[in-house]
Amino acid sequence: MAHLTTSVEYGIHCLLWLTSSGDKALSSRDLAELQGISPSFLAKIFPKLEKAGIVSATEGVRGGYRLARPPEKISFLDIVDAIEGDKPLFDCQDIRGRCALFDGSAPTWATRGVCAIHAVMLKVEKTMRDELAAHSLADVSATLGKKAPESFYSEVNDWIANRVGARSTGGQAASRAACRARE
Repeated sequence: MAHLTTSVEYGIHCLLWLTSSGDKALSSRDLAELQGISPSFLAKIFPKLEKAGIVSATEGVRGGYRLARPPEKISFLDIVDAIEGDKPLFDCQDIRGRCALFDGSAPTWATRGVCAIHAVMLKVEKTMRDELAAHSLADVSATLGKKAPESFYSEVNDWIANRVGARSTGGQAASRAACRARE
């Protein structure tokens, strides 16, 4: 687990929107625009979440992404590993064996066992992973649900419904125009 990037933060926010959307699919474009970010940025995140089995995709005008499993079953660790990969937090370079005083051949006492620095970093990483695994999307969604007024979620749902409706209407109009052009 390397440095957690903004991809993780935006990914989690998107998944929280999906949690509150019920079974309604949301497009990555709508989710990006809802948060004021580039759709192409978000389009790189969702395939990773899909590959990890966190979201499922549907195609078409009303397509988009849905949670692939209940929010209680999606931990923050699942999300981090899906987006960032299961990389170590600390990449030990085994510096302890390179001391100039060793003249190219480190004594056994200097390199035996796990490096004390690496041991601390392994404990930190385990603690961090355990803590991420202990929190689910459902936990955080419940906390956010207590904070935002109910009207906020209604406004978001209306915004999304208008976007989907505009796509449907625009798509139907374009289809009708294409049929007329062929006549």
